[in-house]
Amino acid sequence: MKIAVAGTGYVGLSIACLLAQNNEVVALDVIKEKVDMINNGKSPIRDKEIEDFLENKKLNLRATLDYKDAFKDAKFIVISTPTNYDDETHYFDTSSVEDVIKKVISMGIDTTMVVKSTIPVGFIESIKAKYNIDNIMFSPEFLREGRALYDNLYPSRIIIGEKSERAIEFATLLKDGALKEEIEIKYMNPTEAEAVKLFANTYLALRVAYFNELDTYAEIKGLNAKDIIDGICLDPRIGTFYNNPSFGYGGYCLPKDTKQLLANFDNVPQNLIRAIVRSNATRKKHIAEMIMKREPETVGIYRLTMKAESDNFRFSAIQGVIEKLKEEDVEILIYEPTLKEKEFNGCKVENDFDKFAKKSDVIIANRYEDKLFDVKDKLYTRDLYSRD
Repeated sequence: MKIAVAGTGYVGLSIACLLAQNNEVVALDVIKEKVDMINNGKSPIRDKEIEDFLENKKLNLRATLDYKDAFKDAKFIVISTPTNYDDETHYFDTSSVEDVIKKVISMGIDTTMVVKSTIPVGFIESIKAKYNIDNIMFSPEFLREGRALYDNLYPSRIIIGEKSERAIEFATLLKDGALKEEIEIKYMNPTEAEAVKLFANTYLALRVAYFNELDTYAEIKGLNAKDIIDGICLDPRIGTFYNNPSFGYGGYCLPKDTKQLLANFDNVPQNLIRAIVRSNATRKKHIAEMIMKREPETVGIYRLTMKAESDNFRFSAIQGVIEKLKEEDVEILIYEPTLKEKEFNGCKVENDFDKFAKKSDVIIANRYEDKLFDVKDKLYTRDLYSRD
C-alpha cells in the first residue's frame, strides 16, 4: 500500500525507512535540501541505521515537497512534524500538526491520519471535535536520538491509541517492518496513549534528575559519585540505565514533555512532576557555580551536542549552563565542528581544537571523548561512565 509520512526528522525518517521495506512510502518535507538528500540516498540526520538503509537497502521510498503528491491515494498518513512547548501559553505548539490535518481535510481523500508527533493529553479528541472528523488516531513513539531506526526495528512496545481494525492494520505494518520477533502491542483510547508518552518521558527525566542530584551531593560533600551510583545500581530493581550524571536532561523530548505533563496536571494534586522540571534548572545552576569557583577568564565549551555520535544540539543541557555563565561576564568560547558560523548565541566559535584548548582556562564537556585526554588538567565534566 502507499503510505505518506509528513516530516523527516528522527521520528518521520525512521518510520519512513521502516515502512518502505514492504510498502510504497512518500516522505513530505518543507526543506528542499532534505528532500534532495533523501532522494539521493543520503540521510539529512545522523543515525547509523537510517544512513545504512538509505544508502544500501532496497527501499520503496521517495521524498517530495508537494503534499498533494504525498497524500494522494495514501492508505495511512503518518504525521511526525515538530511540536515545541510554548513557555508563555504552557501548551505544545501543535500548529504544524494541524497544518497537515487541514491539508488532508482539504483534499477530501479516504485515508487515516496517524499522529506520531508528541501532543498534549486530549489532543486527538479535541481535533475530532474541532474539525468534525474521525479518521485520525495517535501512536506514540519511543525513540532515542541517533538510534531512531534501530528502536523501530527493535521496539520496546507498539502502542496504538485506538481499538479498531485500522489500528490493528497499522500496528501490523510496524511489526512487519521490525526485526524483533516478539513485540508487545497495546491498544487503548487516544487520551490514554497520549498520557503514556508524556509519563514515560517524564519518568526518564526523573531518572536523569535523580542521579544528577546524587552527583551534586557527592561533588559538594567530596564523595566518590561513581562508587555510590555503582552500589545503588547493583540492585536489579534500580538497574544501570539513565544513571550517568550530566549537565541536565535536554534534547527534543524530555524538556518539553515534562513541562507539558506539568501543564496537564493543572488542578490535579502533585509535587513530583513540578520537582522534576525545577531540578533540571537547579542542576544547570550548580554546574555553572562549580565552574566559576575555578575563577576562569575564558570558559571553553566542548561540543553543544546532546551526546556522543549525535549532530543535534537543539535544547541541549549545556546551552542552559552557557546562559548561566553569561550572567557571570566570563568569555565563552565554543568548539563545535558541526557549526559553520563563527558565532553562536553571542559566543565565539573556534573549531581549531588546539587553538580552542589554548585559549580556554576551563573546558567543560557534558560527555567525555578521547580528544579531551591531553587537556584533562583543564577539563570539567560529570561524565562518570564515558557513555550516554
